[in-house]
Order: sequence, then C-alpha cells, then structure tokens
Amino acid sequence: MTLLDVSIVNVALPSIREGIGASTSELQWVVSGYALTFGLALVPSGRLGDARGRRTMFIVGVALFTLSSLSAGLAPTALLLVVSRLVQGVGGGILNPQISGLIQELFRGPERGKAFGWLGTVIGISTAVGPVLGGLIIRVLGVEAGWRWIFFVNIPIGLAAIALSTRLIPAPEPAEAAPRRDLDLVGVGLLGAGVLALLLPRVQEQQWQGTAKWWLVVLGAALLALFVLWERRYAARGHAPLVDLTLFSLQSYSAGSALALAYFSGFTGIFFVLTLYFQGGLHYTPLAAGLAVTPFAAGSAVAAAVGGRLVSRAGRRLVVVGLVAVVVGLVLTAVALARFGDSPSAGWWTVAPLLLAGVGSGLVISPNQTLTLSEVPVRQAGTAGGVVQTGQRIGTAAGIALVGSIYFSTLASSHGDYTNAASQGLRAATALTAVSLAIGIGDLVRTRRRRAAGAARPGAGSDRHEAMTGPEEPSRTTPEGRR
Repeated sequence: MTLLDVSIVNVALPSIREGIGASTSELQWVVSGYALTFGLALVPSGRLGDARGRRTMFIVGVALFTLSSLSAGLAPTALLLVVSRLVQGVGGGILNPQISGLIQELFRGPERGKAFGWLGTVIGISTAVGPVLGGLIIRVLGVEAGWRWIFFVNIPIGLAAIALSTRLIPAPEPAEAAPRRDLDLVGVGLLGAGVLALLLPRVQEQQWQGTAKWWLVVLGAALLALFVLWERRYAARGHAPLVDLTLFSLQSYSAGSALALAYFSGFTGIFFVLTLYFQGGLHYTPLAAGLAVTPFAAGSAVAAAVGGRLVSRAGRRLVVVGLVAVVVGLVLTAVALARFGDSPSAGWWTVAPLLLAGVGSGLVISPNQTLTLSEVPVRQAGTAGGVVQTGQRIGTAAGIALVGSIYFSTLASSHGDYTNAASQGLRAATALTAVSLAIGIGDLVRTRRRRAAGAARPGAGSDRHEAMTGPEEPSRTTPEGRR
C-alpha cells in the first residue's frame, strides 16, 4: 500500500492540477513531501517498535496512513492535500520498519529468506500495478473524481490490515518483551535534521533555483557526523543509543547497507529518466509510459520470490549475479535507445532489456536485505531495518538528483534531443549500479578469505550457517501454532 501510493500518485498529478488548481510547487510537495516524511520517520519508528512492540507500531502506522488517505481524498484545496500527504509519509515510515523487524522475529534460516522474497514480490507487484491502476481509475471516473479515488482505495486495504494484524501478528510475550529504554531524543533530533538537510534539496530542486540549496548537503553530512559522535558518547555513558553503531562492525550489515545505498541511487533513476523520455520525447500517454516500464517491475516481482528461496544456499553470490544482470540490462536498454530511440516503437525494443534488468533487481533487493540483517539481534531488528531503509531513501534522492541533472543538462545542450538525454541519464544510472556491484564483489571476496583463513579452526564449518541465519535465538510461535 505504501509503495503503490508512490507510483499511482505520479500518474494522477495532471488530474490533481486540473481538479483543484494545484501549482507546480504544490504538485512537487504532493510527491516529494511524502518521501521526505517517510524517510524521517523510519529510524525513530524502528526504535519504538523494538522497545514498545512491533505489532502496536504497525497498527498505529497503518491507522495513520488510512486516515490520512481519507483526508487526502476529501481535500478541498492543494494545501490540505499536501498536509495529508506529509502525514501519509509519517504513517508509511512508522509501519515499514516493523515489517522487517517482524520477519526477523518470526522466521529463521531459509524461511526468513523466503519471507523477504515474498516481501520483494509484493513490492514489485505494487510498483508495477500503480501506474496502470492509476490510469484506469482516472479514465473510468474522470479527472475530478478519479484522483480522489486513488487515495480512497487505501481505506478498505487499511481497515482489513488493522483487523487482520490483531489476529495474525503475535503480541510479544511478557518474558520476551524488550526492556523499556530511553528514546535518545538528542539522537532523534540530530538524525532527523541530517536526513532533512540531505533530502530537502531534492524535494525543492525545481522550486529553489540556484546552487545555494546544495550547501544543505554539506550541512546534512556534518549533522550526521555529529550524530555518530553523540551516539558513541551516549552509549559510553551507559545509555541505549538510537542506533547501536556496533552493528556496523558486522561485515554483513555494513556491506549490505552500503550496497543498498549505492543500488538505490542507481536503479531508481531508471524510472525517472524513462518516464520523462517516453512522455516528453515519444509523447506516450501516462498509462502507456507506465506500461513501457512495467517489464522491469514484473521481472523484479517474479525473481524476488525465487531469490528468497535461493539466498540461504547462494548467499552474496546471488546478489552479485543479480547486479550483473541489472548492469547488462541497462546497457542493452541504452543500446536500444541509441538505435531505435526516435521511433514510436522504442518502448517495444526496451521490453527485453528492462525485463532482464528487473529479474536482476529481484535477485538484489530482497536477498541483500536478508543477508544484511542476518546477524542482527532480533531486539534491534526494527532499528537496523530503519537505518537500511533510510540509506535507501538518501540514495534514491541523491541518485535522482544526479541522473536528473545529467538528463536535463543534456536535453538543454542538445536542443531537445530526448533520445540523447535519456541515453546519458541511463549511463549515469548504470555507473551508479556498477558501484553497488563493486561493493558486492568486494564483500564476496572478503567473505571467502575469512572462510579460508578460518577453515583450519575447530568449528569453522558453522561459519557459513551463522553468516546466513545469524545467532541462534528462541523461535516464536504464531497463534496458529506454526513456527
């Protein structure tokens, strides 16, 4: 539901402009404001879920998201729509870390990989369905009512999720409940300010002219450095910090987090560039443009479930194979644009390359998440997942800003050559994806060296098992009695 709301709203922006007279700046905030508050809420919400109960925080997040969807659909003005979208982002940021935390808590070994694989499938399907569903709703219900119903569709889903979560998500047992911990408000403030400074230039890129806004990136980096210093000092004084920095001493977590940040900076730029190219250069309708990039999302949805079953055996090799497929698919897409980019049939020539890249992506995101969190203690699963997702949001903002600036500068210098601009943007996205490939290969090499060095030690045969499943912890039982 939270990811469907991103892609479905993009298609509805022209209808929102016509329906309530939203300005360009307000439309930008409808999209980017959601992403901004979503990113700001992730880590604190993950920490609250770890400390106060993941089921409770999940229900709170879904309820807030559902209520704000209702207010967004009823919004009489653009300002109230923007406010509703900001609240929606908070709701999405609250519920998402609980998902990875609950998977860590309720599943072990290969079953955990399968669970993350099905999560990746749902993400891929929602991403693929969004543009098509949004286009159909607006076509059937018209401009005035159609954009409102793209928010109203969340209401029955949210109500059903709340009802089912009270029955299907087990509450923490008293003996297993996490100890109550202080919330590290200074850490929350420093991290929030740092993430805000990093994301705001992207949110306001079109409205805030000039280069001064990019100084906020420097400020954001300084605030995050100050956050790290504060967390170390806070932990040294015997308190529980917002983010336990010792997590990054785990090779699986540090490498996986870096890979996720680099990958999201690359692959999210693909949709940005291709959507602009298909609509601006080839004059596709929003629905046709959405269908043109659907092969990527469809391939990702199918491969994510497969990757979830293979990751317990293949480990980091699976992620590396997936990244190679993404890079090759993007290169072939760029070649197809260079050869057939000026033809209206260009969308058909990119189907196979985008499908290959999508299959590769399905073997990257969910398996990498499984590996990244494999050694994280369950009591920190929500916080750790929130940190990884925050890195993904930062990578997405940075990647779209870089790829978008290359696209628009090439478009201006080439006097409106959309094909050339799209090709240059895809090359930038490919280069960023290649960085994540280098990180994956480096982690694979380090892991093999560590195993070789420890092969002669007694008990070394358990290294592979522990790297995949994490430290042994008591299993949880669902209400139906399934492990």
